[in-house]
Amino acid sequence: MVAPQQQKLRVTGPVAITGNSLAEGIVVWRTADGTWSRRMSDAAVVSTSEEALALLQMAEKDGINAVGCYVAHVATDSQGRAKPLNLRERIRTEGPTVALPGQV
Repeated sequence: MVAPQQQKLRVTGPVAITGNSLAEGIVVWRTADGTWSRRMSDAAVVSTSEEALALLQMAEKDGINAVGCYVAHVATDSQGRAKPLNLRERIRTEGPTVALPGQV
C-alpha cells in the first residue's frame, strides 16, 4: 500500500490546501505567503499538480501550526478567491447544513 503523500496527485481544476489549526482545532487554509488563515477566501489557489504538491509539502512541514493537511478542490469567485466546491468543504467553512437546537 502506498502512503497518501506518495500517490500521484491529479489536479483537474482550482485547488487549495487546508488543514486544522493544532492550537485551536479550527479549519485553516494555506495562503500564498505561507501562513494560515481562517478564511477560505485567503487561500492560495493553484491549478496544476506540481503547484499543489509544492504547497502541500510546505504545509505538511508546518506541523506545529496545522495538521491533517490535504488538497481540496475549490471553486473561485470573480476575483479568483477560493469558495467551497463540495459539501465537505462547505460544512468545514460554513458549519452544519441543518439548524442546530437553539438556532431556529
